[in-house]
Amino acid sequence: MTDLDPYERKIVRELQRDASLTTAELAERIGLSPSPCWRRIDRLEREGVIRKRVALVDRRKVGLNAHIFAQVKLNAHGRANLDEFSAAIRGFPEVLDAYVLMGTVDFMLRIVAEDIDAYERFFFEKLSKLPGVQEINSIVALSEIKSTTQLPI
Repeated sequence: MTDLDPYERKIVRELQRDASLTTAELAERIGLSPSPCWRRIDRLEREGVIRKRVALVDRRKVGLNAHIFAQVKLNAHGRANLDEFSAAIRGFPEVLDAYVLMGTVDFMLRIVAEDIDAYERFFFEKLSKLPGVQEINSIVALSEIKSTTQLPI
């Protein structure tokens, strides 16, 4: 784990709010000059604290209106080959997040699709055909109460 000094914490907080800030703008906001600010950003990126900077897109405005959480349970053979299932999931652009779980299910997937019909096609043509899948429980999100990418730093 990387220990962050107070300036680095401020840098990370500000970049989580707005990654489009220039180094000069960021330096001004956190009370540093641009050069030491840039060095800190560079170190945070090299050490993987800052993995990447992206644009956050409103899924509905690009036609992805269905938001689904799928709990996937694998059979014994599937659990023995988690890597195979994981690799297949990584190849599906519809799957935004995938987590290995402890408990009664093996994976939790966060999936987007144009609509429920598109999710149904994804479910039957791709997800349910993966080797080792025993059971899939799909949960449709009706509304979003909170969604953030900001870590509480």
